[in-house]
Parts: sequence; C-alpha cells; structure tokens
Amino acid sequence: MEQEGEVYFSVKQYPISRDAWFYLAILAFLMVLAYWIRPWLVIIPGILFIFISFFFRNPERDIPTDKLTLVSPADGVVMDVERVFEDQFLNGESIRVRIFLSIFNVHINRCPMAGEVVFCFYRPGKMIPAFKSHASELNEKNYVGIQNEHLQVLVTQVTGFIARRIVCWVNKGDRVVKGERYGLIKFGSCTEIFVPTNVEIMISPGDRVRGGVSVIGRVNVE
Repeated sequence: MEQEGEVYFSVKQYPISRDAWFYLAILAFLMVLAYWIRPWLVIIPGILFIFISFFFRNPERDIPTDKLTLVSPADGVVMDVERVFEDQFLNGESIRVRIFLSIFNVHINRCPMAGEVVFCFYRPGKMIPAFKSHASELNEKNYVGIQNEHLQVLVTQVTGFIARRIVCWVNKGDRVVKGERYGLIKFGSCTEIFVPTNVEIMISPGDRVRGGVSVIGRVNVE
C-alpha cells in the first residue's frame, strides 16, 4: 500500500493464513484416503483440519486511527506490565508488556504503531512453556524494532512448549502501518512489547487484549 508518497510493507492476506495451507492440503489428502479405507476414519483428519483452520484464522480488524496510541501486537491475556532495562534495541529503561497466547487465540502478530522497521534480530533458544516467567530469557525469540517521529518500540515473538516456529514477514527498512500483520507464531506462544517510559500504559495484568484493536498505551509528547 502507499501513504504520503511512500511505499509501505504489504503481504496479501487470506481468511486462513497461507502458513496453514500446507497442513490443510495434507489433511485433505488424508481425509480422502481415510474415506476409501474406512469412512469413519475420516473423523480423525477431519477434526485436525478444523483445528488447523481455526488456529490459523486471520480476521480483519478495525484499527484505531489515533497516531499517539499503541495497539496490542497480539491476542491473548496480559501476563505482566513491568519496568525493565531493554538492551537489544531501546538500550535503556522501558516498560514491558507480556501477552500470553493460548492455542485458542488468533496467532497473527500486528504492528503496534506505524513507522519504519529499523531493527530485526532472531535468537535461537529453548522451548519451555511460554507462560513461565523466564521463558523470555531462554526461549527462541524474534525481535522487531519500529520507529516513527514520536518514539521507538520493540516487539518480540517468543516460542513456547507447543509453539515450534516463528514466522516474520517484515525486514529492516520496511515501512508499516498501525495494525499491519507482520508475522505469527505457530501453536501457542508469548508476545512482548517494550515501550519508552513516557508511554502511559492503559492495560493491566489479567486483561484480555485483541491484536490491532486493544489500545495498550498512549504516547506522552509533552
């Protein structure tokens, strides 16, 4: 898409993420094969087909337009809101919001604000449950830093015990819009957002949030 004369990052989206198509094709073949062997056997791959379609659902969202608000990068439950020292991108004191995604949540990740992707980094790691407090330090993790005229933010994708693969569609130099889909984590995970301390956080631990819709903070530009 284009905005103000600049070319913005865009990936063609479908109601079910294209990352599911390979699994769905295999399951469709198994359903046909199972039907010819024993019709009742189609139940097993059929249930898996429905689950994969549900897990990789990719709904449209109405994105808030206020340029000073930040939206949630993921669907899920807010695990904690803490002041931490972030040393990968912000290099200073920041506020971290951690969001846990169960297998029942939409797993598409979205950009919390418009801007330019200025930092990308992938770190291999372990696969301990994403809801554990130390999962962020040990698990496989992908970092994406975005900046605009107001601030810089860092979003991370963290794998879990069930999640085994991080998918990220953006690269350094891409320009993104608020709420733009930028990746997903397969089968349960955690997403984090690190923001400067001048951001007023508007959610609390235990809140349920929706990616691209729920406002998690507002920039104080004074």
